[in-house]
Amino acid sequence: MTPDEARRRIEKLKAEITELNYQYFVLDNEEVPESVRDTLKRELIDLEKAFPELITPDSPTQRVGSVLSGKFASVPHTSPKKSLEDVFSQEEIQGWYERIKKYVPDSTPTFVCEVKIDGLNITLQYKSGELVRALTRGNGIEGEDVTHSVRTISALPLKLEKELDLEASGEVYMPKRSFDRLNEQRVKDEQPVFANPRNAAAGTVRQLDPQVAADRDLAIFLYELGANSLEPAPQTQDGVLKVFSGLRLPVNPQSKHVDSIEGVIAFCEHWTKHRNDLPYEIDGVVIKVNERELQERMGYTAKTPRWAIAYKFPAAQVSTRVEDIIIQVGRTGALTPVAVLKPVLVAGSTVSRATLHNEDELNKKDVRIGDTVIIQKAGDIIPEVVRVLPELRIGSEKIFHFPKICPVCDTPVVRAEGEAVTRCPNPRCFAQERESLIHFVGKSAFDVDGLGEKVVVALLEGGLVSTPADFFSLTADDFLTLPLFKDKRANKITEAIETAKQVTLPRFLVGLGIRHIGEGSAQDLSRAVVSHRQSSAKTMTPDEVGEVIRSMTRADLEAVEGFGEVVVEAVEGYFSSAHAIELLKKLNEVGVAITLEQVAHETALTGKRIVITGTLEHLGREQAKDAVKKAGGVVQSSVSAKTDYLVCGENPGSKLKKATELGVGVLTEEEFLSMAGIKN
Repeated sequence: MTPDEARRRIEKLKAEITELNYQYFVLDNEEVPESVRDTLKRELIDLEKAFPELITPDSPTQRVGSVLSGKFASVPHTSPKKSLEDVFSQEEIQGWYERIKKYVPDSTPTFVCEVKIDGLNITLQYKSGELVRALTRGNGIEGEDVTHSVRTISALPLKLEKELDLEASGEVYMPKRSFDRLNEQRVKDEQPVFANPRNAAAGTVRQLDPQVAADRDLAIFLYELGANSLEPAPQTQDGVLKVFSGLRLPVNPQSKHVDSIEGVIAFCEHWTKHRNDLPYEIDGVVIKVNERELQERMGYTAKTPRWAIAYKFPAAQVSTRVEDIIIQVGRTGALTPVAVLKPVLVAGSTVSRATLHNEDELNKKDVRIGDTVIIQKAGDIIPEVVRVLPELRIGSEKIFHFPKICPVCDTPVVRAEGEAVTRCPNPRCFAQERESLIHFVGKSAFDVDGLGEKVVVALLEGGLVSTPADFFSLTADDFLTLPLFKDKRANKITEAIETAKQVTLPRFLVGLGIRHIGEGSAQDLSRAVVSHRQSSAKTMTPDEVGEVIRSMTRADLEAVEGFGEVVVEAVEGYFSSAHAIELLKKLNEVGVAITLEQVAHETALTGKRIVITGTLEHLGREQAKDAVKKAGGVVQSSVSAKTDYLVCGENPGSKLKKATELGVGVLTEEEFLSMAGIKN
């Protein structure tokens, strides 16, 4: 074959393979068997080997690039990537619509509904029609350059039919059939299986070797238009999708333009019922105002566009088999029965365990080993057993008998009168020590960066820690004895531990893990401790905290806001125990210093109990909590008759309704900032 003949044949093959990829991966049309497509691609590969000077970047054979040798480069996005506000009910969709009408009272918007792909967000950049870059969402400001992997997606044109500059964002995903095939092969290869298609897709895109991505059959749908040189530019979201389709960029065929909020709700209802009918995983519906001019008028909050939301599906329910029932022991000694399940895909991820809560709940549901049960994810997060299907029992099921001794330390368990929880009373129980140590360094307590659950367990199992005080005696050399630790990481964690020696009184009390003492009650107890101490110093030692609390009478403790008999007994019992006295002494010896947060000046929030709900425009949730504390207020997690104010952002949910019913004052973000004395 002459070079000229080869050139013409290559051009024909490239065009035919590109068309077949489009028909198969985008239109789901398999009139031409996959084997034919593979044969044509093999011929093209052979010709390009014989005539390498005829290879072009847009060839289907060039979707696999060279292997990268280092970490992915971080590249700034042309504009920040925003998240979508999540809603979980038709009422919340309607509430969003009511807010829209306030933003654009003189217009009647229409909507585009798109099924929400459970994949990895990717932004593509085309220059003069050629794909030059693919970025992950990253932190919203910068993304990872994963062009080498994204180029392997067969449905994605490497070169547009027009020489355009264009940025398009969408979702890379792994079809269910590809996911099942991948996990079957991994089982054969004795490799760990992926938990869900989303994880498989994300892990595949981030492979250094693009051949891995090429072998795993990824797909993509695009839905968002960024910077572009289109003339004329589309004026609607529906128009954006049509432009993409015209350029043969993959778009989801299930997207729909609707004229009313009723049409939006009908679309959501349809896909709630039919979500499992699709060949890929979806976890909701994305709803957007169709008119781009209205989108611009509505604008953004600090985190989300006001003109779009993500409706999340209710928790999916599936049936599976209970293979065993085990007991987990928590940091307060609570024994929790857990069903060990035959692994099953629920709401997009593999579930192998589900909580049974306590002995009463276990007996009420009559869950037995060998039973077939219906499970769901509460809030699409926590797996739980909904009910048993007793009609499927065959007689071999086994009744589970709740233990009389702790399965970890063999101490006889106790159950207080009137309580549903059975507990191990041994404070030296290994399971309690493990969970207590994890809690102690957690975000709501000492907040030691780098000391996650796996590291804490490794330290405990290695004999390097047994009490919370032991953390503060660790050296970099101690961490270097653990697997995967190097000098830089070890030094970083020891520096974080040293910093954590300075801790506020509420965080200190939370870290001790006293039963019934959470963040809010720790603040209340802190105020009482400060008012009862004899010193005016701005710091306290751990020993001094214990001494002050032990000096307080029962009446003193009962006077603390929200402290009833159960909480008072828990506090008294803890601080009078030999275990607590010894721990406080050790914390004192290793140099823990407790700082007393001072309110710089009286504010309108001093002494007030505050609940925060919804999305604030200027402050994140943790920033808002800190502002309450600095203003002398007390943060509450839920609205009650004792709440003074509810700080209400966008999409407040049920807390606003309850506050209104109870007559609790409702503050806008601006009012809250003013009362807290925050000017900027």
